[in-house]
Amino acid sequence: MQETTNNQNGSAAPGGLDRVEKRLMEAFDELWDTFVDPADAYFDGDGTPWDRIGQASAHATPAGAPFTTEEQLAQIRNQCRTLASTNEFAINGHENRISYIVGSGHVYRVTPKPGYAADELAAAELAGEVQQVVDAFVRINKWHQRQQEIVRRKDRDGECFLRFFTAPDGTTRIRFVEPAQVSTPPELSADRNAGFGIRTDPLDVETVLAYYVDGRPVDAGDIQHRKANVDANVKRGLPLFFPVRKNLRRAEKLLRNMSVVAEIQSAIALIRKHGSGTKGAVEQFVQDQADVSVTNQRSGRTSHFRRYGPGTILDAVADVEYDFPARGIDAGRYVTVLQAELRAVASRLVMPEFMLSSDASNANYASTMVAEGPAVKMFQRQQHDMQEDDLEVMWRVVEGAVAAGRLAPEARTAVEIQAVMPSLAVRDRLKDTQADQILVRNGAMSVQTMAMRHGLEPDREQTLIGRGENG
Repeated sequence: MQETTNNQNGSAAPGGLDRVEKRLMEAFDELWDTFVDPADAYFDGDGTPWDRIGQASAHATPAGAPFTTEEQLAQIRNQCRTLASTNEFAINGHENRISYIVGSGHVYRVTPKPGYAADELAAAELAGEVQQVVDAFVRINKWHQRQQEIVRRKDRDGECFLRFFTAPDGTTRIRFVEPAQVSTPPELSADRNAGFGIRTDPLDVETVLAYYVDGRPVDAGDIQHRKANVDANVKRGLPLFFPVRKNLRRAEKLLRNMSVVAEIQSAIALIRKHGSGTKGAVEQFVQDQADVSVTNQRSGRTSHFRRYGPGTILDAVADVEYDFPARGIDAGRYVTVLQAELRAVASRLVMPEFMLSSDASNANYASTMVAEGPAVKMFQRQQHDMQEDDLEVMWRVVEGAVAAGRLAPEARTAVEIQAVMPSLAVRDRLKDTQADQILVRNGAMSVQTMAMRHGLEPDREQTLIGRGENG
Protein backbone atom coordinates (compact mmCIF):
# COMPACT_ATOMS: atom_id res chain seq x y z
CA MET A 1 0.00 0.00 0.00
CA GLN A 2 1.34 3.45 -0.84
CA GLU A 3 2.43 5.57 2.17
CA THR A 4 0.57 8.86 2.58
CA THR A 5 2.51 11.83 3.85
CA ASN A 6 -0.36 14.33 4.33
CA ASN A 7 -4.01 13.90 5.29
CA GLN A 8 -6.95 16.07 4.33
CA ASN A 9 -6.19 18.60 7.08
CA GLY A 10 -2.64 19.08 5.78
CA SER A 11 -0.98 17.44 8.78
CA ALA A 12 1.76 14.88 8.46
CA ALA A 13 0.80 11.23 8.45
CA PRO A 14 2.58 8.72 10.72
CA GLY A 15 4.99 7.71 7.96
CA GLY A 16 5.88 11.34 7.29
CA LEU A 17 6.59 11.95 10.97
CA ASP A 18 9.11 9.14 11.02
CA ARG A 19 10.88 10.61 8.02
CA VAL A 20 10.97 14.09 9.57
CA GLU A 21 12.24 12.72 12.86
CA LYS A 22 14.96 10.80 11.07
CA ARG A 23 16.09 13.90 9.20
CA LEU A 24 16.13 15.95 12.38
CA MET A 25 18.27 13.35 14.11
CA GLU A 26 20.70 13.37 11.20
CA ALA A 27 20.87 17.15 11.32
CA PHE A 28 21.53 17.12 15.07
CA ASP A 29 24.21 14.47 14.65
CA GLU A 30 25.92 16.58 12.00
CA LEU A 31 25.67 19.66 14.20
CA TRP A 32 27.15 17.75 17.15
CA ASP A 33 30.08 16.55 15.06
CA THR A 34 30.72 20.14 13.97
CA PHE A 35 31.17 21.37 17.54
CA VAL A 36 32.63 18.29 19.27
CA ASP A 37 35.34 16.16 17.72
CA PRO A 38 34.85 12.54 18.82
CA ALA A 39 38.62 12.08 18.69
CA ASP A 40 39.12 14.70 21.42
CA ALA A 41 38.84 11.95 24.01
CA TYR A 42 42.10 10.47 22.74
CA PHE A 43 44.19 13.64 23.13
CA ASP A 44 45.79 15.32 26.13
CA GLY A 45 45.12 18.94 26.94
CA ASP A 46 48.11 20.10 24.88
CA GLY A 47 46.98 18.16 21.80
CA THR A 48 49.36 15.24 22.28
CA PRO A 49 47.70 12.00 21.09
CA TRP A 50 47.57 8.95 23.32
CA ASP A 51 49.60 5.87 22.38
CA ARG A 52 47.78 2.76 21.26
CA ILE A 53 48.14 -0.14 23.67
CA GLY A 54 50.38 -2.84 22.27
CA GLN A 55 51.84 -0.64 19.56
CA ALA A 56 55.03 1.40 19.48
CA SER A 57 54.48 5.14 19.56
CA ALA A 58 54.66 6.70 16.13
CA HIS A 59 55.84 10.03 17.51
CA ALA A 60 58.60 8.92 19.87
CA THR A 61 62.13 7.74 19.24
CA PRO A 62 63.45 4.51 20.79
CA ALA A 63 65.32 6.64 23.33
CA GLY A 64 62.15 8.47 24.35
CA ALA A 65 62.90 11.95 22.95
CA PRO A 66 59.70 13.96 22.33
CA PHE A 67 60.68 14.79 18.74
CA THR A 68 61.19 12.75 15.61
CA THR A 69 61.83 15.51 13.04
CA GLU A 70 63.90 18.65 12.87
CA GLU A 71 60.68 20.68 12.58
CA GLN A 72 59.38 19.31 15.88
CA LEU A 73 62.71 20.00 17.56
CA ALA A 74 62.69 23.57 16.20
CA GLN A 75 59.20 24.15 17.64
CA ILE A 76 60.28 22.87 21.06
CA ARG A 77 63.43 25.00 20.96
CA ASN A 78 61.51 28.15 19.96
CA GLN A 79 59.01 27.68 22.79
CA CYS A 80 61.79 27.40 25.36
CA ARG A 81 63.71 30.30 23.82
CA THR A 82 60.63 32.47 24.24
CA LEU A 83 60.43 31.49 27.89
CA ALA A 84 64.14 32.24 28.36
CA SER A 85 63.70 35.78 27.03
CA THR A 86 60.25 36.74 28.37
CA ASN A 87 59.38 34.64 31.44
CA GLU A 88 60.86 36.16 34.60
CA PHE A 89 60.93 32.85 36.46
CA ALA A 90 62.70 31.06 33.60
CA ILE A 91 65.25 33.87 33.37
CA ASN A 92 65.92 33.60 37.10
CA GLY A 93 66.37 29.83 36.81
CA HIS A 94 68.85 30.21 33.94
CA GLU A 95 70.87 32.90 35.71
CA ASN A 96 71.07 30.97 38.97
CA ARG A 97 72.32 27.86 37.21
CA ILE A 98 75.03 29.95 35.53
CA SER A 99 76.01 31.46 38.88
CA TYR A 100 76.42 28.09 40.58
CA ILE A 101 77.87 26.05 37.71
CA VAL A 102 80.30 28.66 36.36
CA GLY A 103 80.53 31.07 39.27
CA SER A 104 83.63 33.24 39.12
CA GLY A 105 85.10 31.03 36.41
CA HIS A 106 87.25 27.92 36.25
CA VAL A 107 91.02 28.07 36.67
CA TYR A 108 93.31 25.93 34.50
CA ARG A 109 96.80 24.87 35.55
CA VAL A 110 99.31 22.89 33.50
CA THR A 111 101.73 20.66 35.40
CA PRO A 112 104.32 18.05 34.33
CA LYS A 113 102.94 14.56 34.37
CA PRO A 114 104.45 12.75 37.37
CA GLY A 115 107.16 10.24 36.45
CA TYR A 116 106.95 10.94 32.72
CA ALA A 117 110.18 12.82 32.05
CA ALA A 118 113.60 12.15 33.51
CA ASP A 119 114.60 15.78 33.07
CA GLU A 120 112.37 17.61 35.54
CA LEU A 121 113.64 21.03 34.44
CA ALA A 122 112.76 20.36 30.80
CA ALA A 123 109.33 19.05 31.83
CA ALA A 124 108.72 22.19 33.88
CA GLU A 125 109.71 24.40 30.94
CA LEU A 126 107.37 22.50 28.62
CA ALA A 127 104.54 22.83 31.14
CA GLY A 128 105.20 26.56 31.28
CA GLU A 129 104.96 26.82 27.48
CA VAL A 130 101.67 24.91 27.44
CA GLN A 131 100.41 27.13 30.26
CA GLN A 132 101.12 30.20 28.12
CA VAL A 133 99.12 28.71 25.23
CA VAL A 134 96.18 27.90 27.50
CA ASP A 135 96.28 31.34 29.14
CA ALA A 136 96.37 33.02 25.73
CA PHE A 137 93.34 31.01 24.61
CA VAL A 138 91.42 31.95 27.77
CA ARG A 139 92.27 35.63 27.25
CA ILE A 140 91.64 35.85 23.50
CA ASN A 141 88.32 34.03 23.63
CA LYS A 142 87.09 35.70 26.85
CA TRP A 143 86.58 32.19 28.14
CA HIS A 144 84.81 33.08 31.38
CA GLN A 145 82.09 34.92 29.47
CA ARG A 146 81.83 32.07 26.99
CA GLN A 147 81.44 29.59 29.84
CA GLN A 148 78.41 31.53 31.02
CA GLU A 149 76.94 31.56 27.52
CA ILE A 150 77.63 27.85 27.10
CA VAL A 151 75.53 27.06 30.16
CA ARG A 152 72.78 29.42 29.02
CA ARG A 153 72.67 27.95 25.51
CA LYS A 154 72.83 24.37 26.73
CA ASP A 155 69.94 24.93 29.14
CA ARG A 156 67.87 27.07 26.79
CA ASP A 157 68.35 25.04 23.58
CA GLY A 158 69.25 21.66 25.06
CA GLU A 159 72.58 21.79 23.24
CA CYS A 160 75.52 24.01 22.39
CA PHE A 161 77.78 23.87 19.32
CA LEU A 162 81.35 25.22 19.49
CA ARG A 163 83.38 25.52 16.28
CA PHE A 164 87.19 25.70 16.36
CA PHE A 165 89.24 27.94 14.07
CA THR A 166 93.02 27.47 14.30
CA ALA A 167 95.27 30.11 12.74
CA PRO A 168 98.61 29.23 11.06
CA ASP A 169 100.45 30.41 14.19
CA GLY A 170 98.59 27.86 16.31
CA THR A 171 96.20 30.34 17.95
CA THR A 172 92.74 28.83 18.39
CA ARG A 173 89.53 30.80 18.37
CA ILE A 174 86.06 29.40 18.97
CA ARG A 175 82.67 30.60 17.81
CA PHE A 176 79.13 29.47 18.56
CA VAL A 177 77.03 27.73 15.91
CA GLU A 178 73.28 28.24 16.16
CA PRO A 179 71.30 24.98 16.50
CA ALA A 180 69.13 25.99 13.55
CA GLN A 181 72.25 26.11 11.36
CA VAL A 182 72.86 22.40 11.96
CA SER A 183 70.37 20.76 9.63
CA THR A 184 70.28 17.92 7.11
CA PRO A 185 70.48 19.13 3.48
CA PRO A 186 67.34 18.32 1.46
CA GLU A 187 69.24 15.99 -0.86
CA LEU A 188 70.22 13.82 2.14
CA SER A 189 66.79 13.69 3.77
CA ALA A 190 66.51 9.97 3.03
CA ASP A 191 69.94 9.17 4.49
CA ARG A 192 69.37 7.69 7.96
CA ASN A 193 73.00 8.28 8.94
CA ALA A 194 72.71 12.04 8.32
CA GLY A 195 69.63 12.78 10.40
CA PHE A 196 69.24 16.05 12.34
CA GLY A 197 72.24 17.56 10.55
CA ILE A 198 74.72 15.08 12.04
CA ARG A 199 76.41 12.31 10.06
CA THR A 200 77.30 9.30 12.19
CA ASP A 201 78.96 5.95 11.69
CA PRO A 202 76.44 3.49 10.19
CA LEU A 203 77.27 0.99 12.94
CA ASP A 204 77.54 3.45 15.86
CA VAL A 205 75.29 6.49 16.25
CA GLU A 206 77.58 7.88 18.97
CA THR A 207 80.53 8.14 16.57
CA VAL A 208 80.06 11.46 14.78
CA LEU A 209 81.77 11.94 11.44
CA ALA A 210 80.56 15.37 10.36
CA TYR A 211 78.07 18.17 11.05
CA TYR A 212 76.08 19.90 8.32
CA VAL A 213 76.35 23.63 9.03
CA ASP A 214 74.33 25.80 6.65
CA GLY A 215 74.13 22.82 4.32
CA ARG A 216 77.88 22.18 4.19
CA PRO A 217 79.68 19.31 5.94
CA VAL A 218 82.13 20.26 8.69
CA ASP A 219 84.53 17.68 10.09
CA ALA A 220 83.59 16.48 13.57
CA GLY A 221 87.06 17.43 14.80
CA ASP A 222 86.25 21.10 14.22
CA ILE A 223 83.08 21.13 16.32
CA GLN A 224 82.28 20.26 19.89
CA HIS A 225 78.63 19.36 20.51
CA ARG A 226 77.38 19.58 24.08
CA LYS A 227 73.87 18.17 24.45
CA ALA A 228 71.66 17.67 27.48
CA ASN A 229 68.57 15.89 28.79
CA VAL A 230 68.59 13.03 26.27
CA ASP A 231 70.16 9.60 25.99
CA ALA A 232 73.56 9.12 24.38
CA ASN A 233 72.08 7.65 21.19
CA VAL A 234 69.85 10.68 20.53
CA LYS A 235 71.56 13.07 18.16
CA ARG A 236 70.17 16.34 19.48
CA GLY A 237 69.50 17.72 22.95
CA LEU A 238 66.29 18.75 24.71
CA PRO A 239 65.80 22.18 26.38
CA LEU A 240 65.88 22.24 30.17
CA PHE A 241 62.43 23.78 30.64
CA PHE A 242 60.57 21.64 28.12
CA PRO A 243 58.81 19.43 30.72
CA VAL A 244 57.64 22.44 32.77
CA ARG A 245 57.04 25.02 30.06
CA LYS A 246 53.29 25.00 30.81
CA ASN A 247 53.92 25.54 34.52
CA LEU A 248 56.04 28.57 33.71
CA ARG A 249 53.37 30.02 31.42
CA ARG A 250 50.66 29.45 34.02
CA ALA A 251 52.78 31.03 36.74
CA GLU A 252 53.41 34.06 34.53
CA LYS A 253 49.72 34.43 33.66
CA LEU A 254 48.62 33.92 37.25
CA LEU A 255 50.98 36.61 38.48
CA ARG A 256 49.83 38.94 35.71
CA ASN A 257 46.15 38.36 36.50
CA MET A 258 46.75 38.86 40.23
CA SER A 259 48.48 42.16 39.55
CA VAL A 260 45.82 43.38 37.11
CA VAL A 261 42.96 42.56 39.48
CA ALA A 262 44.74 44.23 42.38
CA GLU A 263 45.53 47.24 40.18
CA ILE A 264 41.91 47.64 39.12
CA GLN A 265 40.58 47.22 42.63
CA SER A 266 43.09 49.58 44.17
CA ALA A 267 42.59 52.16 41.41
CA ILE A 268 38.97 52.68 42.53
CA ALA A 269 39.38 54.56 45.79
CA LEU A 270 35.73 54.39 46.84
CA ILE A 271 32.21 53.90 45.54
CA ARG A 272 29.37 56.14 46.73
CA LYS A 273 25.99 54.46 46.92
CA HIS A 274 23.00 56.83 46.81
CA GLY A 275 20.06 55.06 48.36
CA SER A 276 17.21 57.28 47.12
CA GLY A 277 18.78 59.79 44.77
CA THR A 278 17.68 60.29 41.18
CA LYS A 279 20.10 60.41 38.29
CA GLY A 280 19.98 64.18 38.18
CA ALA A 281 20.45 64.46 41.92
CA VAL A 282 23.46 62.15 41.82
CA GLU A 283 25.04 64.11 38.98
CA GLN A 284 24.48 67.37 40.85
CA PHE A 285 25.98 65.81 44.02
CA VAL A 286 29.11 64.73 42.13
CA GLN A 287 29.46 68.17 40.57
CA ASP A 288 29.12 69.90 43.92
CA GLN A 289 31.73 67.62 45.52
CA ALA A 290 34.30 68.00 42.70
CA ASP A 291 37.56 69.87 43.20
CA VAL A 292 38.27 69.94 39.46
CA SER A 293 35.99 69.48 36.41
CA VAL A 294 37.46 68.68 32.98
CA THR A 295 35.43 68.78 29.73
CA ASN A 296 36.48 66.70 26.72
CA GLN A 297 36.39 69.00 23.71
CA ARG A 298 35.58 66.16 21.31
CA SER A 299 32.85 64.32 23.17
CA GLY A 300 31.58 67.21 25.25
CA ARG A 301 31.50 65.00 28.36
CA THR A 302 32.58 66.48 31.69
CA SER A 303 34.57 64.46 34.25
CA HIS A 304 34.63 65.49 37.89
CA PHE A 305 37.59 64.79 40.19
CA ARG A 306 38.03 65.10 43.91
CA ARG A 307 41.27 64.68 45.78
CA TYR A 308 41.35 62.81 49.06
CA GLY A 309 44.43 63.58 51.09
CA PRO A 310 45.91 61.35 53.79
CA GLY A 311 43.63 61.07 56.80
CA THR A 312 40.59 62.43 54.96
CA ILE A 313 37.33 62.08 56.91
CA LEU A 314 34.19 61.67 54.79
CA ASP A 315 30.86 63.08 55.98
CA ALA A 316 27.95 61.41 54.22
CA VAL A 317 24.33 62.49 54.09
CA ALA A 318 21.64 60.05 55.15
CA ASP A 319 21.09 58.42 51.76
CA VAL A 320 24.78 58.06 50.73
CA GLU A 321 26.97 55.07 51.61
CA TYR A 322 30.71 54.70 50.91
CA ASP A 323 32.21 51.36 49.87
CA PHE A 324 35.95 50.69 49.51
CA PRO A 325 36.58 47.80 47.04
CA ALA A 326 40.32 47.59 47.78
CA ARG A 327 39.58 46.06 51.15
CA GLY A 328 38.29 42.91 49.43
CA ILE A 329 41.65 42.07 47.85
CA ASP A 330 42.95 38.73 49.10
CA ALA A 331 46.09 37.96 47.13
CA GLY A 332 47.05 35.20 49.54
CA ARG A 333 44.62 32.79 47.91
CA TYR A 334 46.47 33.03 44.61
CA VAL A 335 49.98 33.20 46.03
CA THR A 336 49.58 29.63 47.28
CA VAL A 337 48.72 28.46 43.77
CA LEU A 338 51.63 30.42 42.32
CA GLN A 339 54.03 28.83 44.79
CA ALA A 340 52.76 25.37 43.87
CA GLU A 341 53.47 26.01 40.19
CA LEU A 342 56.95 27.33 40.92
CA ARG A 343 57.62 24.39 43.23
CA ALA A 344 56.92 22.06 40.32
CA VAL A 345 59.41 23.95 38.15
CA ALA A 346 62.00 23.93 40.94
CA SER A 347 61.55 20.17 41.23
CA ARG A 348 62.51 19.80 37.59
CA LEU A 349 65.67 21.84 38.21
CA VAL A 350 66.50 20.01 41.46
CA MET A 351 66.79 23.44 43.05
CA PRO A 352 65.25 24.96 46.17
CA GLU A 353 62.15 27.00 45.42
CA PHE A 354 63.77 30.25 46.54
CA MET A 355 66.38 29.93 43.76
CA LEU A 356 63.54 30.17 41.25
CA SER A 357 61.13 32.57 42.95
CA SER A 358 63.70 34.69 44.87
CA ASP A 359 61.45 34.26 47.91
CA ALA A 360 63.73 33.27 50.78
CA SER A 361 61.04 33.53 53.46
CA ASN A 362 60.67 29.75 53.66
CA ALA A 363 64.29 28.78 52.94
CA ASN A 364 67.56 28.58 54.78
CA TYR A 365 70.54 29.01 52.47
CA ALA A 366 72.99 27.50 54.95
CA SER A 367 70.96 24.31 55.29
CA THR A 368 70.25 24.10 51.56
CA MET A 369 73.81 24.44 50.28
CA VAL A 370 75.42 21.83 52.51
CA ALA A 371 77.64 19.22 50.91
CA GLU A 372 74.97 16.52 51.24
CA GLY A 373 72.12 18.68 49.88
CA PRO A 374 70.41 17.67 46.60
CA ALA A 375 71.10 21.07 45.01
CA VAL A 376 74.83 20.86 45.77
CA LYS A 377 75.01 17.30 44.43
CA MET A 378 73.24 18.34 41.25
CA PHE A 379 75.45 21.41 40.70
CA GLN A 380 78.55 19.28 41.33
CA ARG A 381 77.40 16.87 38.61
CA GLN A 382 76.91 19.80 36.23
CA GLN A 383 80.31 21.22 37.10
CA HIS A 384 81.99 17.86 36.54
CA ASP A 385 80.35 17.46 33.12
CA MET A 386 81.39 20.98 32.17
CA GLN A 387 84.93 20.35 33.42
CA GLU A 388 85.31 17.32 31.14
CA ASP A 389 84.00 19.26 28.12
CA ASP A 390 86.22 22.26 28.91
CA LEU A 391 89.34 20.13 29.30
CA GLU A 392 88.58 18.60 25.90
CA VAL A 393 88.58 22.15 24.51
CA MET A 394 91.92 22.89 26.15
CA TRP A 395 93.49 19.76 24.69
CA ARG A 396 92.22 20.72 21.24
CA VAL A 397 93.94 24.07 21.75
CA VAL A 398 97.17 22.27 22.63
CA GLU A 399 96.82 20.02 19.56
CA GLY A 400 96.43 23.09 17.36
CA ALA A 401 99.58 24.65 18.81
CA VAL A 402 101.52 21.38 18.31
CA ALA A 403 100.33 21.08 14.69
CA ALA A 404 101.52 24.64 14.01
CA GLY A 405 104.94 23.92 15.55
CA ARG A 406 104.33 26.29 18.45
CA LEU A 407 104.67 23.47 20.97
CA ALA A 408 106.82 20.36 20.97
CA PRO A 409 105.03 17.09 20.15
CA GLU A 410 105.81 15.87 23.68
CA ALA A 411 103.21 18.35 24.97
CA ARG A 412 100.50 15.81 24.13
CA THR A 413 101.79 13.33 26.70
CA ALA A 414 104.29 15.05 29.00
CA VAL A 415 101.89 17.41 30.79
CA GLU A 416 98.45 17.35 32.32
CA ILE A 417 95.84 20.08 32.60
CA GLN A 418 93.91 20.55 35.82
CA ALA A 419 90.70 22.57 36.24
CA VAL A 420 89.70 24.05 39.59
CA MET A 421 86.05 25.06 39.99
CA PRO A 422 84.42 27.37 42.55
CA SER A 423 83.22 25.72 45.75
CA LEU A 424 79.47 25.18 46.01
CA ALA A 425 78.85 24.18 49.62
CA VAL A 426 78.76 26.64 52.48
CA ARG A 427 82.37 26.80 53.63
CA ASP A 428 84.11 27.20 56.94
CA ARG A 429 87.34 28.78 55.69
CA LEU A 430 89.28 27.93 58.84
CA LYS A 431 88.32 24.24 58.76
CA ASP A 432 88.94 24.06 54.99
CA THR A 433 92.39 25.59 55.38
CA GLN A 434 93.30 23.26 58.23
CA ALA A 435 92.17 20.24 56.21
CA ASP A 436 94.20 21.43 53.21
CA GLN A 437 97.28 21.90 55.39
CA ILE A 438 97.02 18.30 56.56
CA LEU A 439 96.84 17.08 52.95
CA VAL A 440 99.82 19.22 51.92
CA ARG A 441 101.83 18.09 54.95
CA ASN A 442 101.23 14.43 54.08
CA GLY A 443 102.03 14.90 50.40
CA ALA A 444 98.47 14.30 49.17
CA MET A 445 98.05 17.83 47.77
CA SER A 446 100.40 20.42 46.31
CA VAL A 447 100.69 23.94 47.59
CA GLN A 448 99.64 25.19 44.16
CA THR A 449 96.39 23.21 44.26
CA MET A 450 95.72 24.46 47.77
CA ALA A 451 96.16 28.05 46.57
CA MET A 452 93.77 27.58 43.63
CA ARG A 453 91.15 26.02 45.91
CA HIS A 454 91.12 29.29 47.83
CA GLY A 455 90.93 31.51 44.76
CA LEU A 456 94.60 32.42 44.58
CA GLU A 457 97.01 32.38 41.63
CA PRO A 458 100.03 30.30 42.76
CA ASP A 459 102.61 31.86 40.43
CA ARG A 460 101.59 35.40 41.29
CA GLU A 461 101.60 34.66 45.01
CA GLN A 462 105.06 33.06 44.80
CA THR A 463 106.36 36.12 42.95
CA LEU A 464 104.98 38.45 45.60
CA ILE A 465 106.43 36.27 48.36
CA GLY A 466 109.83 36.35 46.64
CA ARG A 467 109.69 40.14 46.61
CA GLY A 468 108.99 40.13 50.33
CA GLU A 469 105.45 41.46 49.86
CA ASN A 470 103.85 38.97 52.24
CA GLY A 471 103.95 41.09 55.30
